[in-house]
Amino acid sequence: MSVSAALRAAGDAADGRIAVSHGDVRISYAELHARADRVAGTLAARGVGLGDTVAIALYNGVEYLETVLAAFRIGAVPVNINYRYREPELAYVLDHVEAVALVHDESLTERVGGVAGSLPKLTAVLRTGDSAAGTAASYADAAAGGEPVTAVDETGFEHGIILLTGGTTGRPKGVIWDRTGLLGILGSVFRQQGIAAPADPAEVRAAVAGLRERDAVPVVLPMSPLMHGTGFFHAMRTLLGGGTVCFCTSHSLDAHEVWQVVGRERATEMVIVGDAFGRPLVDALGEQRATGTPYDISSMRRITSSGVAWSVDVKRSLLAEGSMTLVDNISASEGGPFGVAEASRDADLADGRFDLAPVARVLDEQDRDVEPGSGRVGVLASAGPQPVGYLRDPERTARTWRVIDGVRYAVPGDLASLDADGKLILLGRGDGVINTGGEKVFPEEVEQALVAHPAVTDAVVIGMPDPRWGQEVTALVAGELSGHSDEALISHLDARLARYKHPRTLIRIDAVPRTPAGKVDRTRAKQLATRNQEENR
Repeated sequence: MSVSAALRAAGDAADGRIAVSHGDVRISYAELHARADRVAGTLAARGVGLGDTVAIALYNGVEYLETVLAAFRIGAVPVNINYRYREPELAYVLDHVEAVALVHDESLTERVGGVAGSLPKLTAVLRTGDSAAGTAASYADAAAGGEPVTAVDETGFEHGIILLTGGTTGRPKGVIWDRTGLLGILGSVFRQQGIAAPADPAEVRAAVAGLRERDAVPVVLPMSPLMHGTGFFHAMRTLLGGGTVCFCTSHSLDAHEVWQVVGRERATEMVIVGDAFGRPLVDALGEQRATGTPYDISSMRRITSSGVAWSVDVKRSLLAEGSMTLVDNISASEGGPFGVAEASRDADLADGRFDLAPVARVLDEQDRDVEPGSGRVGVLASAGPQPVGYLRDPERTARTWRVIDGVRYAVPGDLASLDADGKLILLGRGDGVINTGGEKVFPEEVEQALVAHPAVTDAVVIGMPDPRWGQEVTALVAGELSGHSDEALISHLDARLARYKHPRTLIRIDAVPRTPAGKVDRTRAKQLATRNQEENR
């Protein structure tokens, strides 16, 4: 079963349901697939076919989902492109993935025009907006009036997606997901409800019917960008489940609009990016409550975050606002899950630790399981749904996906340890470890301890050069810090961390630098710390 066939079967079984809600736009499954077929026909007429890459540089919206469906329809491979890339970055990634087509937001028109001529393989360019511009055709015209693809021979449709990742510290890597791995992830929409992942279109239709019978059809608001794996996978699994994907109209976080959409669409799930989204969402609820007309969030059953810090106090503030489950996932573009932490009013487990996923292990240097309570640090490994490997990088592929005890595992390099009770403590990537006087300090561990202080809303910890210790632990902190001395903030760590892990330098900033996905931008943080160091010499 191809990904396209699975998604079309889900649309057939959705029984007239709204597939996508975006502001005033509400699109049924029938209309969504009809528009995607017309976009697919437009791309095919411009030379896009089986196995070709379709680059997508769009904000969250219906056009993003339609373009993905259109690519799947003709056996092409969708590729996520960061809409914040400048011309050199854009030129590199389009060349790296050998893009044959590009669908982009109208705000990128000048940048695309500056690089398109240097990319001979790029034969089809569509842009959003009211009309065509330069070498780009109008996306709106393609979706509304293009000649649709109808009969499609899906023989050979083994492709899934290429997920670009890791562009904050260097050039992005392309992670190749074939249809088996991709459907393995998307099938979680059924497994979560005790329904077996379907193997053919008839089983998809039956599984969607099973969700309806359980009153478990998802209405999901992905707040994280679809250009990153967490948002993309949640949106696509919603379509596979015959649910509704909701979008906000703002291109940046508007917490009040988020809760308005939740109330209007009766959203059951939300996908966020840790505290970067969680704190503004909590604040907006409080602000609206103060007006005497609180937001109706009674439909919200589940809020999920993945890949970034989500602090205990923000989780507990959300739990005080509504009866829901908060899910903190450890996963990666390379696979997973590795660990999960769930918190609810009935079971407040928001203590910063995770349950090791059933398909995951913590392995030592000899690929043996780290014993709980041993104090040893190992690497996370997961045998869950996995990609094929990295695009044109066999050496890194061999390092990241390894066969251990006869089972293929994804081992992207996240370090962790296990408490005596088997709880997982995430320590971060090995390449971010700070070596100070021969002792290893894991930035994420110190960051979690810092944000536990009631005045600290966000923090990033980095290693700065030190002539005596090799590296010095340096923390950049944001929050309502007036009235709190550096000494008081650091002494807060006494009961939580060994002294060698304490920051020797504390830098107060307005906001921690983050990437569009909400992850800490450690490169930018180091630049800020270097500037502070120079100014204080």
